[in-house]
Amino acid sequence: MDAPGKTADKIFTAARAMFAENGYSGTSMDAIAGRAGVNKATLYYQIGDKDTLYANVIHQVIGNVASGFAAAVAEVDTPEEKLKVYINGLVAAVDKNPDLPPIMMRELAGGGTHLPRVVIEDMVAVISILLGILEQGKKKGVFIEVAPFLIHTMIMGTILLYTKATPIKDKQEWLPDTIKAYDKKLKDGLGDEVAKLILKAIKR
Repeated sequence: MDAPGKTADKIFTAARAMFAENGYSGTSMDAIAGRAGVNKATLYYQIGDKDTLYANVIHQVIGNVASGFAAAVAEVDTPEEKLKVYINGLVAAVDKNPDLPPIMMRELAGGGTHLPRVVIEDMVAVISILLGILEQGKKKGVFIEVAPFLIHTMIMGTILLYTKATPIKDKQEWLPDTIKAYDKKLKDGLGDEVAKLILKAIKR
């Protein structure tokens, strides 16, 4: 028999995959239990109901991202450096948690119907870090005044769409080399390239 912690990890892994594939409404607790290799009674005992499981699946990722960002951003000095760390942190989080983007994109498409408050609070914590960076840059005369949520949306939208669309584009063998060549120019990595674009938009 698995230890409680290991069982919970199996349940979260199964739930993340199924919520990403089918969304909240299309995923049943029976299906999650089956995929995790546990009975439904164990699932409810270990985690709770479907809403609690869904909230924990997203909170585990975004909550950790928020706390990690705060520490990483504090280690560099200038607003420009902090913004680069912030953006590269988002890229790393998406790369490390491939199930999260589909879940969040489904929530966006559905108007956030099932998005729990704890996750909204996590997102606010992440955006608050960006707000601090932008405010510091404005006070130092480095950045123009901008809406933090708009900048965050620009960053996340670019990362998510590029990450999800690239495999589709790469399957199109008929695309001319002149188009494919542009992707090869991302030699500094996606995070640094996005940072360059955002900094061009907000620097004085």
